[in-house]
Amino acid sequence: MVLPDATERLTFREMADDDLDDMAALLGDPEVMRHYPAPKTRDESAGWIAWNRRNYAELGHGLWVVETHEGRFVGDCGLTIQRVDDEAFVEVGYHVRTAWQGQGLATEAAAACRDVAKAAGVAHLVAIIRPENLPSQRVAEKIGLRLERRAVAHGQDVLVYGARL
Repeated sequence: MVLPDATERLTFREMADDDLDDMAALLGDPEVMRHYPAPKTRDESAGWIAWNRRNYAELGHGLWVVETHEGRFVGDCGLTIQRVDDEAFVEVGYHVRTAWQGQGLATEAAAACRDVAKAAGVAHLVAIIRPENLPSQRVAEKIGLRLERRAVAHGQDVLVYGARL
């Protein structure tokens, strides 16, 4: 799988160890992580980078760093394998720094990742979203995913949005 193409405002690249400061700030932000059990520590953020680097090597995809064309860090977005009710799915996921939220950047990034999944032959793409996370539900809908079911993932109630590609 290849990186998503640059969009009108965004570029994508693989995470590197040098991204720890930006990723720790993103994943440690209580507002960004409000739909997770807790913000991530710096060590957990380092683990996040390592997990994505393993995903690139083993799966050919993961969450990628999202930046503006000028190189300003926006967040991460990409494709991971997630389990819901003991079934594995390719999920599009995204985190956007608080300062960049509300500008359509998550939708722009997620659409580019959806297109990569489709080009790679992924048959069914999902977004796993907490029921109270209305902004992420809107992003999923804007990229063509529809509510398929309620489920439990990682011990939490979730909504599974999905679409056949």
